[in-house]
Amino acid sequence: MAKKCKDYVSELNDYLDGELAPELCQEIEKHVGKCENCRIMINSMKQTVELVCEGKPTQLPQELQVRLNQALKKRWDAKFGKQK
Repeated sequence: MAKKCKDYVSELNDYLDGELAPELCQEIEKHVGKCENCRIMINSMKQTVELVCEGKPTQLPQELQVRLNQALKKRWDAKFGKQK
């Protein structure tokens, strides 16, 4: 019985890390060659790994930084009470 997309999802990280048996890699590559959704998912995962590995700091826009800090402070205060 042929595997479906959901059968490969749990193996994609190991596939990208090169930690799968060659036979399984070939099976995944054959599936990805025919399945656009899985191809998009793998390409997205590769790009995410590359961006994380680059580790370039990015400055948030000021408005977003303020809103994020306010949201974090609100959660902190709700959990631990207001700090003086």
